[in-house]
Amino acid sequence: MTVDLLLGLQWGDEGKGKIVDVLTSKYDIIARFQGGPNAGHTLEFDGIKHVLRTIPSGIFHKNSINIIGNGVVIDPVVFQKEIEGLEKFNMDIKSKLLISRKAHLILPTHRLLDAASETAKGKAKIGSTLKGIGPTYMDKTGRNGLRVGDIELADFEEKYRSLANKHEEMIKFYDVSIQYNLPEMEKEFFEAVENLKKLTFIDSEEYLAQAQKNGKTILCEGAQGSLLDVDFGTYPFVTSSNTTAAGACTGLGIAPNKIKDVYGIFKAYTTRVGSGPFPTEDFGTDGDTMAKVGNEFGSVTGRQRRCGWLDLVALKYAIQINGVSQLMMMKGDVLSGFDTLKVCTAYNYKGEEIKHLPFSIEEENVTPVYTEFKGWKADLTGMGSYDELPTELKEYISFIEKEVEVPITIVSVGPDRKQTIMK
Repeated sequence: MTVDLLLGLQWGDEGKGKIVDVLTSKYDIIARFQGGPNAGHTLEFDGIKHVLRTIPSGIFHKNSINIIGNGVVIDPVVFQKEIEGLEKFNMDIKSKLLISRKAHLILPTHRLLDAASETAKGKAKIGSTLKGIGPTYMDKTGRNGLRVGDIELADFEEKYRSLANKHEEMIKFYDVSIQYNLPEMEKEFFEAVENLKKLTFIDSEEYLAQAQKNGKTILCEGAQGSLLDVDFGTYPFVTSSNTTAAGACTGLGIAPNKIKDVYGIFKAYTTRVGSGPFPTEDFGTDGDTMAKVGNEFGSVTGRQRRCGWLDLVALKYAIQINGVSQLMMMKGDVLSGFDTLKVCTAYNYKGEEIKHLPFSIEEENVTPVYTEFKGWKADLTGMGSYDELPTELKEYISFIEKEVEVPITIVSVGPDRKQTIMK
């Protein structure tokens, strides 16, 4: 029996979906533990790109069971479209995909609340994806939410109406103009709920407990990144759930002492979507080049990602709070062609050089301290072994390992699952 955990160590978009896909053959069960349809996991194989929003990234492996845990929030409409996108692959979705009854539902009015709240913030907006994630988690912690298990109960529509009416009163409070047709949105929602009922619901904490007793191997899959964690991220520019290792325990019902390896995923550089502090952001041609070569556009939102150099202060922080035991470095190929690479090894924080993440990393408080490296010109995308990699890249990797004191065991050199080098 093994329970391992895989999560992102930056501001999301690290490439978790690809690595889950690569590792899935080692596991019987892939379990998603938090987040919602704002988190897109991109997989690429056989020349086809696949974007998953709610469904775990192991769905394309015929022998794996995929679980959507209680920490996830589900939009039935988005979920139905995701299922429809998988129909051409002739999968037995009902047996391969299991959904926790304790997972919360995103209602149409949650999305409207999200839009009203963000509009009301004006220039102070946090960069919400407007998928209704925040309001759904607010209802969860406020003990108002509706869960997947509720749709099996006779009074579901009555519970829905009560909560939706409350939401409409809240929308009026924001005093902003947003256009919507709620009856039309609700028609689509209830049709999607009927389709959701055709899938397999489980009491996921009991299912996973029995799986562990039966010697099954489990990989817990996180969404977004550690620096977006509601407690440990760059608050308030964060998501509404716990994206760190602790979130796997609360989002699946797995005890902390059952987790063995924690795989941490990071890019060879850094990106961020939306608002929020980003000390190593590059506003010049280097940042533009990273965005262009790395195709840095959100898989769900399509928004261009902000790009900059690798931040080891933030990376060490994420490794520390997650107890990371192995690292996977993604998009090493994107850095090919730069004459000089920079890595942030410390911050100048209010006139003092520090090597830990302080309370505020806003630009008025923090200036990055860089170490420079010689770049490489070689095209990495066709390389299949660590020995083939250029010396400069190996030195870059060795420096990172020494600084963070955790080994890098996988280096990704392209989007396809085959472009993955085991170190």
